[in-house]
Amino acid sequence: MNTMQAPRAVVMIRPHHFHSNPETRDDNAFQTLSRSSENATAESALAEFDAAVAQLREAGVTVHVFDDTGTETPDSVFPNNWFSTHAGGHIALYPMYAPNRRKERRWDVIETLKHSYRVQDVIDYSGLEQDNLSLEGTGAMVLDHIGRIAYVAKSNRADPVLLERFCTHFNFEPMAFDAKDSTGRDIYHTNVLMGIGTDYALICLDMITDTARRAEVKQRLEETGRRVIDLTMDQITEFAGNAIELTGKTRVLALSARALAALTAAQIAIIEQSASLLPLSVPTIETAGGSVRCMIAGVHLSAR
Repeated sequence: MNTMQAPRAVVMIRPHHFHSNPETRDDNAFQTLSRSSENATAESALAEFDAAVAQLREAGVTVHVFDDTGTETPDSVFPNNWFSTHAGGHIALYPMYAPNRRKERRWDVIETLKHSYRVQDVIDYSGLEQDNLSLEGTGAMVLDHIGRIAYVAKSNRADPVLLERFCTHFNFEPMAFDAKDSTGRDIYHTNVLMGIGTDYALICLDMITDTARRAEVKQRLEETGRRVIDLTMDQITEFAGNAIELTGKTRVLALSARALAALTAAQIAIIEQSASLLPLSVPTIETAGGSVRCMIAGVHLSAR
């Protein structure tokens, strides 16, 4: 089974002080305020997280869990923004847009990966935060690990110069585009509007504002052998694009229960030709403006 796109192992950060981050509310249209108290919200998020980890492990996915006890990192449950791993033993560390999200970077996570997997180098872009540049990992970039293409919705979370630098280092072709939601707001992270599996891609083409660019993106996805599942803007609002394909006992598409409920029978049928669906219930965590994809940092490294 080709696991290049769908890793067998993931890193997840267990949140003890989860709440909707005030520092990201301005440009993340997917964020909503929880109606519960902060303590109740944190407890719900922790329970959702633990249940999700149990389901992933039950499906045969290796999950490396790290506890976050810090009170200043409300978004720590979304580690895919501050680091990514790549075949050949490469790790990238990224500069983050919101100051309190910069505190999520942890060397113990990287050291554990070095201990369990073959790591050749760690390329650290995080110092560029001093210049107010950010490139928020696999939130800002949706990576086609097979076709070597980095799809990027332009935003203040994805600096174009940094994107070029990443693509040169890691051998990806950058494919950037303007994307807006139904109200005309920029999409803050590419991974809310698209997700790439081995044989299919979930994407809301309507959100790509330039019609020529929209056609190019669709063509590139099809050229790499994928069936394009075109999502509606309403489905994106339900986090239907925020999914990640993983390899366990079989290939699975991890997504939220809310996202699965938004998919049509025809869309599900296409996915199920290639992967089984693994819905995880994370409604509290979704109030922070991210869903299952954001919670999972894939490990594309070879085990020692």
